[in-house]
Amino acid sequence: MPDVSFDNLVIVSLIAVLAPLLLGFTPGLRIPAIVLEIVGGVVVGPSMLGWVEVDLPVSILALLGLTFLLLLAGLEIDLHRLRGRLLTVALVGFGITLVLALGASLGFTAVGWLSSPLIVAVALCATGLGLIVPVLKDAGQADSDVGQTTIAASSVADFGAVLLLSFLFSMSATSTAARLVLVLAFALLVALTAYVITRSGRSMRLSDVVLRLQDTTAEIRVRLTVLLLVGFAVLAERFGLESILGAFVAGAMIGALDKDSSTHPHLRTKLEAIGYGFLVPVFFVTSGLRLDLTGLAEDPGALVRVPLFLLALLLARGVPAVLYVSALGRRAALAAALLQATSLPFIVAATQIGVETGRLSPTNAAALVFAGLLSVLVFPPVALSLLRGADSRGASPAVDQTASRSSEPL
Repeated sequence: MPDVSFDNLVIVSLIAVLAPLLLGFTPGLRIPAIVLEIVGGVVVGPSMLGWVEVDLPVSILALLGLTFLLLLAGLEIDLHRLRGRLLTVALVGFGITLVLALGASLGFTAVGWLSSPLIVAVALCATGLGLIVPVLKDAGQADSDVGQTTIAASSVADFGAVLLLSFLFSMSATSTAARLVLVLAFALLVALTAYVITRSGRSMRLSDVVLRLQDTTAEIRVRLTVLLLVGFAVLAERFGLESILGAFVAGAMIGALDKDSSTHPHLRTKLEAIGYGFLVPVFFVTSGLRLDLTGLAEDPGALVRVPLFLLALLLARGVPAVLYVSALGRRAALAAALLQATSLPFIVAATQIGVETGRLSPTNAAALVFAGLLSVLVFPPVALSLLRGADSRGASPAVDQTASRSSEPL
């Protein structure tokens, strides 16, 4: 048996426990636990105290945490609501985001900060859907017009960003044309898998067996979900794409097929327990361990990049909210802009891929992650204050009544 130590994993697990406990004891400290998890990783990691290193057990669990994070992000996408005007506005907004993000990245390249502007442009395109949905739910805004518009736009942005990251920055050496063919082939296999699952679900005998086993120690629905997650991740890699695309698609497929959860109301709770209770915190703490602060500390000029990256994120994701002004009003549209500009999980994933492929320096990766941390700390509280002000002035006009009320709340 190989000599494997779990000493580092103990400290990582301790940080994962202490972060939410600290927030529980200080309710006035309104920040997501992932911020404290990343900061905790930085403090005990090589950049500061040097108590913990990323060894084999930590690395494997962090990778599983990333895939589960993308699975849970895909689950947040409600494909049944992405239609009509909501879908059109979301697609146009993402197009604006792409243009602004690429423009900002080219500007950073022109001043000598970047060698590969595309990786930063893609990193600026996503919204932390898994972050803003709980914020909107807690504020009672998830089913409001501003909530549905923000969720729709963020869903399109997240899917587009993951697809671009996988398509443009895969480790595969295939040409662009060949990779496009592989993406289409992957999409075809995903559609075929969805069809097979749908047809299988109509089998009364199979449905009875699954129903009988779902809440026993077999936990058959959870096992099937994990099989789909791992299968799609492997399938994406075999097609020369990033495994995160497979994980994200697996989550989106489960969310789309899970129309009627009356027979299995606890599936998502169980998946969130595995992800947020175990694997995902390990990924975020490990992300803090891997952050290279040496470049930022040794070069004070590099610190200037953090607020500028934050401004670029705000412009790229916030400016498309001008499309909502006529329907939501200026105050609510500004709140939506701030929520859309809240991003951290995807930035962490994208910067790690950028560093691994040599397209992003560790210093720029650290600056981008800290910009994401600031977006999580600053943007949601300001957005909620704007929404409370808008509520006090009266209800906003509807964006798309049919689309926003066509299904059950998220």
